[in-house]
Amino acid sequence: MVVGLVLVGALAFLLAKGLGTALDFYLPADQAVAQRATLGAKTFNLEGVVEPGSIRSTAVGVDFVVTSGTTRVTVHNTGSPPQLFQPDIPVIAVGHFSGDLFASDQILVKHTSNYIAQYPSRVTAPDGSKQ
Repeated sequence: MVVGLVLVGALAFLLAKGLGTALDFYLPADQAVAQRATLGAKTFNLEGVVEPGSIRSTAVGVDFVVTSGTTRVTVHNTGSPPQLFQPDIPVIAVGHFSGDLFASDQILVKHTSNYIAQYPSRVTAPDGSKQ
């Protein structure tokens, strides 16, 4: 009976832990700003389009602005941006709000088949050839 209870408890723990990490969510910049008070310092995925002219290299990464609707959020990233990172493309910045800035340690470039079809010269294969 004790072994059964331990197994059920372990299974419940693993299930809760797995579902908790699987529920990563994406918030467009406008929604994230609207929910800033409730998000606090919680890590989440900020979604937006990189504003042209906003990218600035820093000693530790890159600063830029993402937009969603009329909302602008300044992102301070402390990591290397992906190869496809550039203005006017949708990105996801993983991090949290820190005052007025969004502190990020990872940038993901969102490129669907629509993006690839629209910008075929921007997408390269791992061997460097154009796709």
